[in-house]
Amino acid sequence: MDQDTIACAQLVERGDPDRFAAAMAAPVAARPVLFPIYAFNLEVARAPWVTQETMIAEMRLQWWRDAMDEIAAGGFVRRHEVVTPLAHVLDARGAQLLETLVAARRWDIYRDPFEDAGHFDRYLIETSGHLMLASARALGARDEAPYLDIGWAAGLASFLRAIPELERQGRVPLVDGRDEAVAKLAQDGLNRLKRAGTVAKPARPAVLAAWQAGPILRQAAAEPQRVKDGALGLSEFQRRTRLSWAALTGRV
Repeated sequence: MDQDTIACAQLVERGDPDRFAAAMAAPVAARPVLFPIYAFNLEVARAPWVTQETMIAEMRLQWWRDAMDEIAAGGFVRRHEVVTPLAHVLDARGAQLLETLVAARRWDIYRDPFEDAGHFDRYLIETSGHLMLASARALGARDEAPYLDIGWAAGLASFLRAIPELERQGRVPLVDGRDEAVAKLAQDGLNRLKRAGTVAKPARPAVLAAWQAGPILRQAAAEPQRVKDGALGLSEFQRRTRLSWAALTGRV
């Protein structure tokens, strides 16, 4: 890996240890593809949270949208330790997917609740779903549906784990927060994982990022009160075992 890609890996290691573990469980050849994409996601995901000034947060996200537009156009691309290696692994479609991801993150800037269930669904598709699909495309996948399903489910699992913190910050994270609605939502995620099945071998390193989604969604479906209690998650032994199983089988 070149110095920019190493810098991306270090960013991910510090800021997103779960995706770092997933990338390190992937074949060596896949890591220079995954680390710039995961570093991009980390930088974009935290941009709305590093300032209380909405205009500054908007400007930070717009910077990333402009960078993705440059990659998609195929001409000049700004020099940056994340953008530069990202330009080497994304095609125009991948850059467009990530530009939409940045736009969807505008919801994180404000305190408005989701408008309805469809808005929440689009948020998961355009953030975690597009991240998963862009990663899979960069590794050679051309079908889209399985990666959007897996990404949606992984995004839901992460979002459910974040709900206590979102509520502490005055957000209204769910359209319907009743236990039965949360259980149904989690079951929808499990159904999407099942529908996705085993993906094509070249793109399997991308889906490793969803390695905890299944167990966490099963917890939420069976005991939805764990979401409010902040009690979703795996033990260290379960984490290691689950990641090894996902790397071996290509299923999450």
